[in-house]
Amino acid sequence: MVAAAGENAQYNYAPSLMADGGRVRMWWCSQLVSAPPPGDDVLYAEAPAPNGPFDAGRAVFSGSGNGFDARHTCDPSVLRVNGTYYLYYTGASTDHSGNAIGVATSTDGVTWARANGGRPVVSSSYEVSRGNPYGAGQPSVVFLDGWYYLLFTDTNGRAAGPNGAGQFVLRSPDPMFASGVESLGDHGFRPGMGRDRTIVDAFSADWMWVAALNSFAIAHEADGGTSITFWNRDFTANPYQPVLVAGPWEEGPGLVRRPDGHAPVDPRNPCGRIPVDLVRATRDRAEPTDLQHFGLTLNNPWSCENSAAALATLNGFAVPGPQRTVDLVLAGQLFRIDRKSVAEAIGATVIGARPAAMDNVKPAARVIAGVQALRAQGRGIGLLVDGQLYPVASAAVAAANSSPVVDVAPALWDGYSVGPALTVSR
Repeated sequence: MVAAAGENAQYNYAPSLMADGGRVRMWWCSQLVSAPPPGDDVLYAEAPAPNGPFDAGRAVFSGSGNGFDARHTCDPSVLRVNGTYYLYYTGASTDHSGNAIGVATSTDGVTWARANGGRPVVSSSYEVSRGNPYGAGQPSVVFLDGWYYLLFTDTNGRAAGPNGAGQFVLRSPDPMFASGVESLGDHGFRPGMGRDRTIVDAFSADWMWVAALNSFAIAHEADGGTSITFWNRDFTANPYQPVLVAGPWEEGPGLVRRPDGHAPVDPRNPCGRIPVDLVRATRDRAEPTDLQHFGLTLNNPWSCENSAAALATLNGFAVPGPQRTVDLVLAGQLFRIDRKSVAEAIGATVIGARPAAMDNVKPAARVIAGVQALRAQGRGIGLLVDGQLYPVASAAVAAANSSPVVDVAPALWDGYSVGPALTVSR
């Protein structure tokens, strides 16, 4: 068992895990007497690795006392995008029915504020009345190419199974799903919040984007353990056979993911190995509990077989370049940097081998040691490379590059073409 609540909590389940800066952060559903009102709470703990040991779980989000989530907050799914944490959760004002999905935001992943005015962002469609009155909930969210992809249950959705099982997909460029929402149907995405298609027959699933496979990986419970089902980007095909993470289970799994909901990359062999770690409840006393870690490694020798695959797989990594430089991969582009220490200050993981497929990739820019850095109020710091500004996270990057920092007016900064930020967030 890797984590549990105190105070004789009967259940611990539905975890959301984030690999973040050398630690694993976990949020999960439990119930603590010390966290009013009576009902489900979201707990939080940290560990150095997915197999623990996690510190003592503490409640960080509970029922509001009124509104749609007056009593219960459960099934967390946590992302971090552009420095903001988003907690997607199931909320309910009563037991066992009428659930809806809410969102809270945070700057640290611990202290949360309800978003969207405390109202749900996704409610049940009530298209079909079944024997299961659960409603909408059990969210899992991935951020990919500017879209928030939401996987969720709606027992009243048209395409759900007879018992209400089935995972629907919505996407939106808005984390609150208030605008630009599209639903996945039989012919792809279309505007609206329809419930025309499910992609796995399950409750309480979790998912992540695996760049090395160019696929979504969906973890859901099946006979004998957790099944990993793969869908391509357009949800038109299953490009790989399902994989089973065998062992006991009682409730939905939580995958260890990067802050954006993508699969972690093995720093020792990013082009050949894909680690899959998950935590799930394994014992049912009165409710599911005993969170345990399970894992396996997917071997994929084709992760860097061509330049497009290598750029996707190695995002945030730096590889040896010509003439003692390093090549940093960010957002599908390659940036040649004179100093390894600069790539490390940017946050990149530097690996010792260069995939042959990278040899045909033309650098978007070359960061030469000593190039000028500009700093403007409200804009931050950027390296000036060939007349274009590339924002960096801090003055430490400029210092590592021996770049003199010149303070300028915001208007002067705004007069430059601004390139992508040279920052790696893990």
